[in-house]
Amino acid sequence: MNSYGTLFKVTLYGESHQEAIGIVIDGMPSGIKIDENKITNDLNLRKPGAIGTTPRKEADLFKITAGVFNGLSTGSPIHLTIENQNIKSGDYDKLKNQPRPGHADFVANKKYHGFQDFRGGGRFSGRLTAPLVSAGAIAKMIVPFEFSNKLLQVGSLTDISKIDEYLEEVAKNGDSVGGLVEVTVKNMIIGLGEPFFQKLDSEIGKMMFSVPAVKGVEIGTGFRGSKMPGSQFNDQMIDASGKTKTNHSGGVSGGISNGNDLVVRVFIKPTSSIQMKQETFNFETNKVETLEIGGRHDVCIARRAGIVLENAVAIVLADLYLLNKAYQ
Repeated sequence: MNSYGTLFKVTLYGESHQEAIGIVIDGMPSGIKIDENKITNDLNLRKPGAIGTTPRKEADLFKITAGVFNGLSTGSPIHLTIENQNIKSGDYDKLKNQPRPGHADFVANKKYHGFQDFRGGGRFSGRLTAPLVSAGAIAKMIVPFEFSNKLLQVGSLTDISKIDEYLEEVAKNGDSVGGLVEVTVKNMIIGLGEPFFQKLDSEIGKMMFSVPAVKGVEIGTGFRGSKMPGSQFNDQMIDASGKTKTNHSGGVSGGISNGNDLVVRVFIKPTSSIQMKQETFNFETNKVETLEIGGRHDVCIARRAGIVLENAVAIVLADLYLLNKAYQ
C-alpha cells in the first residue's frame, strides 16, 4: 500500500496540497554518514525551471526529525519531511465533478467515495516523488554502485539537444508529450535478487510502475529483443568474472544481478493535465462538456523524471543488497 521493501523499508505519506509530504525509512544500518548535501543535490535535479516544466516552484527544504544523530544514522527509523508551500488549490475545485481525461481523478473518487484530497492530484501527484528522491539519495549511501540517468526521447524527438525549441512548440499548442528515460547502474555485484517473487527485475518493475506517469519498463534490450534470434540475444560470457560480450539482458539473469551494468528504460506518459480544451463527461450536468484544466503542469514530465527513477532504483537495490548480505 504505502510501504515498499523488506530490510530497507520506505513508507511514503502526504498529498500534493497538504501541509507536508515525507517518508519514513526503516532498516537503515547504524553508523552510516548521512550527507544532507547529496539529498539536496538530488532534490535540485528534480526541480522545475527548464522549458516544458511546471511553473510551480517549491523550495523542497527537507527536515530530518529522527534516526540521525551527529550526522550518522542511529539504526532507528529515519523521518524526513518536506513542506508544501507554493499551493493554489482553487484551480482544482471543478475537477470534483469533471475529472481529467487520462488522470486518476475518476478512479480515486470511486475508490475513496469522494473523501480523497483531490487538490493538485492529491495522493496521485508527482509531488510525492520529492520524498522518494530523498529516500533514494539515502539508499545510495549504503550501496557501492554508481548511478546515472539520461533522457533518450521526448515525444517524437530523439535529438535531445533540440529539446527546448521542441517543447516550446508543444506548449504553444497547449499539449504535452511523454518520454523515454534510461537508468544505468555500474559497479554491480553478482547475486542481488531473490527468486521467485523478489527477482531483481520484478522488484524494479514494481517500483518503476509505482512512480506516477510510468507506463512501460524494459530491462536491457527489452522489447526490441523480440526481433532477435536467441543466437544474437544471448549474452556470451567472455571471462571467469561473468563479464559478457553484450548486455541484452540488462545485467539480470534469472532474476539475479550478473555483475554487468544494470540497464533500465522507462516510458513516461504525456502529462494528463494540458492547456488545450478537451471534451469529457461532467458528473454534475450528466453530459459531455468542454473542460479547461488550468493550474500549473509540466509539458513533459519526463524532462525531470530521471533522478526520480534513478533514486527509485536505488531504493530497490538497497533492499536487495541488505537481503543478499543477510543470506551470506
